[in-house]
Amino acid sequence: MVSDLACDRCDRSLLAFEDVRYELEITVKAAYDPMELNLDEIMNTDHSAEIQRLLKLIESKSAAELEAEVYKTFKFDLSRSLSKRGPR
Repeated sequence: MVSDLACDRCDRSLLAFEDVRYELEITVKAAYDPMELNLDEIMNTDHSAEIQRLLKLIESKSAAELEAEVYKTFKFDLSRSLSKRGPR
């Protein structure tokens, strides 16, 4: 039985023509810098209005859309020759 597993870059069958395959995984996630708040800002901010604004924004998107805004993973299978080449 031949697998349909192929290199995501050159489309060559990995199990038929290669002894080994390579997996490339890229993780992209939102980076958050420390918040710069002072006591005056905290005391004078309408927190309930901000929470309502965020809830309204969340309601208009699916869970998958919200997750994609902060975290995403890409996985690729590569042949031996392409794993050694590096980026173009």
